Amino acid sequence: MERNLPRELAIPQLLEEHGGMVFNMGRRMCNSTEEAEDLVQETFLQAFRSWGQFEGRSSVKTWLYTIAMRTCQRLHRLRAGQPTHMASLEALLPMGEPTMGMSDLDADTPLDGQLRLEGKKQIEEAILELPLEFRVPVILKDILGFSIKEVADMTGVKEATVKTRVHRARLRLRQALESILPRKEVPPAEYPMQVCMDLLRLKQEAIDRGESSHPKLDNLVCTRCNILFATLDCTIEACQELSAGRMPKELRDRILVHFQRETKPQF
Repeated sequence: MERNLPRELAIPQLLEEHGGMVFNMGRRMCNSTEEAEDLVQETFLQAFRSWGQFEGRSSVKTWLYTIAMRTCQRLHRLRAGQPTHMASLEALLPMGEPTMGMSDLDADTPLDGQLRLEGKKQIEEAILELPLEFRVPVILKDILGFSIKEVADMTGVKEATVKTRVHRARLRLRQALESILPRKEVPPAEYPMQVCMDLLRLKQEAIDRGESSHPKLDNLVCTRCNILFATLDCTIEACQELSAGRMPKELRDRILVHFQRETKPQF
């Protein structure tokens, strides 16, 4: 999108392209349709009013979602009962367990089709159970598709911290998915714990780059890690599907009316 477009053209276009994703972001953040609608309206009104200040130092998408993030933080303050605890890394992994959840979720069978639906539901619920400092980056990274650097820029958090939080949140969502899968016996780990953790780090970094694997993982991954990585891949696929959706037509029309009011001359 050209920076020199007038706001009367630029922002309605952004609303059409990104309104549904911002609406879904609001729902994932706060589990409230009403608050999600408030987020969309406030985000695009702020974008409409500040379009002339956009300098093009980032992509217009990053600029828009930075506004959405700040608006979300302003509208969605920490409430009583809001989750604040995140499980340790060791608790998020099935290390030493005699069984692991497994299923061919790509198979085209009624059973696996139902498991995909149930798995997506489990992940949606698990997202809402994440503390905000973990929920925000994993939504931006794995659902909305921003890079680690872009998430860091939008949230004002160091890239290394963003990566750590995304990786732990991702493992919690994988754990939620695994909870509904049939469990089968698996052999003991073939490597010491630290080796498995290093392989997991490489796998997570490959996912961060949008890759399904890492060259160093070829022919190294044991059965347990292979199962873990497979369910991690299924988790990412489910997160990507959560980005789809539309904002209510009534909300879109209401925002467009606000745009018209903003452009009317004041006497």
